[in-house]
Amino acid sequence: MAGNIEVLNAGNFDSVISKGSVVVDFYADWCGPCKIMAPSFEKASVKVTSVKFAKLNVDGNQEIAQRYGVMSIPTTIVFKKGQPVDMRSGALSEAEIVKMAEKAK
Repeated sequence: MAGNIEVLNAGNFDSVISKGSVVVDFYADWCGPCKIMAPSFEKASVKVTSVKFAKLNVDGNQEIAQRYGVMSIPTTIVFKKGQPVDMRSGALSEAEIVKMAEKAK
């Protein structure tokens, strides 16, 4: 995983999303579409440096996934100061992720 994508868990999730704008990829290691989207998410994180990018493995953090209504993975949620402002399910292209991140600035 790229150095500019933060790995989230129950211990740091709330504090990370409370600061500024954060694009979070809700994923699982066994998920095929998640693996397909991972390189696009990484490239988007390099392109849009004004927004933080993070990943949350739903397998170990089901309570957080439930809190935000994540029913399928991958799901990408944009948070602004702790509040979800955009949410998309399914594997997204780099351009789609960049577009979501740009709106969150």
